[in-house]
Amino acid sequence: MIFDHSRTKLLEMNHFLRVLSIILLGLPSLAQEKSPVITPYHAQNIRELYMDSVNHHTALKTILHEDTTALYWQQDSVRRTWFHRKLFREHLFEFREPEYNIFIDFLPDFQVGKSNQDKTLWLNTRGARVQANIGKKFYFETSFFENQGVFPVYLDSFISRKRVIPGQGMIKYNDKIGKAYDFSYVNALISYTPSKFVNFTLGYGTNSYGDGYRSLILSDIGFSYPYLRITGNLGQFQYTSMWAQFMDTEGKSYDQAYEGRGFPKKWGVFHFLDWNATKKLTIGIFDAVIWGDVDTAGNKRSFDFSYVNPIIFLRPAEYSVGSSDNSMLGLNAKYKLFPKTTIYGQFVLDEFRLKEFFSGKGWWANKWATQLGFRSFDLFKIPKLDLQAEVNVVRPFTYSFRNTLANYAHYGQSLAHPLGANFKEALGIASYSYKRWFFRGQVNYTSYGLDTNAESNVGQDIFKSYDKRNTEYGNKLGQGLKTQLIYGQGTIAYVFNPRYNLRVEASAAVRRQKNDLDSRSEMMFNIGFRSTFRQFYYDF
Repeated sequence: MIFDHSRTKLLEMNHFLRVLSIILLGLPSLAQEKSPVITPYHAQNIRELYMDSVNHHTALKTILHEDTTALYWQQDSVRRTWFHRKLFREHLFEFREPEYNIFIDFLPDFQVGKSNQDKTLWLNTRGARVQANIGKKFYFETSFFENQGVFPVYLDSFISRKRVIPGQGMIKYNDKIGKAYDFSYVNALISYTPSKFVNFTLGYGTNSYGDGYRSLILSDIGFSYPYLRITGNLGQFQYTSMWAQFMDTEGKSYDQAYEGRGFPKKWGVFHFLDWNATKKLTIGIFDAVIWGDVDTAGNKRSFDFSYVNPIIFLRPAEYSVGSSDNSMLGLNAKYKLFPKTTIYGQFVLDEFRLKEFFSGKGWWANKWATQLGFRSFDLFKIPKLDLQAEVNVVRPFTYSFRNTLANYAHYGQSLAHPLGANFKEALGIASYSYKRWFFRGQVNYTSYGLDTNAESNVGQDIFKSYDKRNTEYGNKLGQGLKTQLIYGQGTIAYVFNPRYNLRVEASAAVRRQKNDLDSRSEMMFNIGFRSTFRQFYYDF
């Protein structure tokens, strides 16, 4: 009995040691299984940064972050079918390894609707997205969208003038689909972070700078463009240099674009310095220079390597000594007024002469823009009830230049606000999420001045040369044909899968534009089955 008892104890000890060795040897692999998942913040989840007690750099987007919720994706007390997991919890294809993650999603966007202008609206989008990261240093993303659609009357008017779908590039005509538009585009991004102090991003997409719904400095309203962005982080400072190539679709006719030369190119360099001055206050300064691929004498210029210098305010200062390029300066700020309420603002200076600014004579080149707004989260202590409101004011001729090769625009749209210049805008956005339900309401009111004919230039159309302005002095905000625009939209959606934002959605919108010469109203209703993080700005 004594021998049997000792043998039993020995066997138990051996078993314990084997289990312990398996656990200890398996710890590295278990830790590796929870490899970090890198993904961009989107409008739906960036609220976390504003509510955090830490003061984050939120102005420059796209912002990459580590999605910690994805580390525990396997933990589920109920065994789910493959269909259930893909519909509600996972990406369509997931490859998770200790060293890397790869996610592939099909992104449909199918909508059908009606306009009170006796028009049936529809959109047929087939998209796909691939995301991958290797550890915490390397992130890659690419997406492709093939689209056909019929748009509301007011957007048709824009498309017929520009031959561009807002934010989505050039249209193609397809006889097989009648009066619908056919268009496609690709976005891509490669991000490398060798250390916590620096990030290199090479992309074909859009960027934005600011904390508002709009950005008067650099917005994501337009079509994709190639860019290189280098961002450094040191203490409370974040400094970014970005070089980009744009296209001038307004400088030559639509047919000329297919002569083998393509549209004329234009270049841009941007610098952003963001400083978390305190736990509540962030101040950012900005400069930009836009220059054409061809100089004023018609000679090929291409990329100007003098702009490789990353020092902020170096090249804009040259404007005062005769630089022919288009330069801008800007200020961005935010302040956490309360733990869940942040106020923010921007100021842009396109051109400035101190004497003229304070003379009060309305000199045409007193070109500036300003923004003031706030974001409030969990309003009335209701979780995920959020409110945002802001006011934007842009003086006449801001963002314009003597030619379209150097104006502040790309692919037929402004790089800042979709209305160009010479306007005042007030907007409010409320959103609420409850479990998988999502509600959103938006109201815009805008007052602006339009040209009365093709030869007139009151400063609203940034694609017209400011050399052909109506008057030297006496320019004021909203001059020209006084126009009022009201836009409202309400959306209700049920989100099946937040991983790739798969949802069913119903929305209604109304747009009313009125001036002394014309009055136009359009009401639209849409229902759809959607899966996209794309954000389009049709509220203009």
